[in-house]
Amino acid sequence: MLLVGFMASGKTSVGRELAELLGWGFHDFDAALEERAGVPIAEIFSSDGEEYFRKVESQVASELLQTEQAVLASGGGWPAQPGNWEAVPDRTFSVWLRVSPGVAVRRASGEGLVRPLLAGADSLDRAVELIGQREAAYGRAQVALDSDENDPATLAKKIMMIIRSESDRE
Repeated sequence: MLLVGFMASGKTSVGRELAELLGWGFHDFDAALEERAGVPIAEIFSSDGEEYFRKVESQVASELLQTEQAVLASGGGWPAQPGNWEAVPDRTFSVWLRVSPGVAVRRASGEGLVRPLLAGADSLDRAVELIGQREAAYGRAQVALDSDENDPATLAKKIMMIIRSESDRE
């Protein structure tokens, strides 16, 4: 089970809720990357650059995508990187958590963390630009759900209902 979407769309929160409902493990690409690197993502961006970050992110994701019975939360930019969707096993169910730029910026700034790609005074304009660039990649997910109006528990329950209805069809 793979959750994709822009930063602050709720991938981690929904992923934890969903993993609990399913009785599965939960893995967040960003947390796993930070654990491996031993430093926060912002530091990786500032010291090694985005290109290096994306390379390591793809490696970490490739390993996590082999995990059975797990809910995975991708990084916000991971789906838009060339070749990453091709690493997703065919049997993996994917959900795009859609978020509007304004809500994403509000949530991200409310976390108290400066997201490297939203740093600066024009964070809303940057969010609009990034979401626009990534929409087609996010749209490769099998299902899209609006995370602006739904809390993580509600979204996790909706995903459970979709999973159940899909398995009933098989």
